[in-house]
Amino acid sequence: MPIKPIEIEELESKAGNIYEAIVVSAKRARQINDEQKIEYNQRLQPLLEKEDDDENVVSKDKMNISLDFEKRSKPTDRGIDELLNDEIEFRARSEESES
Repeated sequence: MPIKPIEIEELESKAGNIYEAIVVSAKRARQINDEQKIEYNQRLQPLLEKEDDDENVVSKDKMNISLDFEKRSKPTDRGIDELLNDEIEFRARSEESES
């Protein structure tokens, strides 16, 4: 996978500062990762239930599912891309609501 440089100024322009941009994209990446874990487990569950029948077929199906997920872009890349493409809406917590 090639390295994709990102302009710091472009990231910073999407949020109040660079640190806020990183936090926003990281939180989105965690959400994406959690969604992918749920999807992976849902797709794997039927295979685990019929695992006793034929180990070779199930093993091949598990491998295909794993390869499908490995081909996807990484959650961190998607989080940053969504931030840069203005696909993420976020707001800072006010100090009054934190108390």
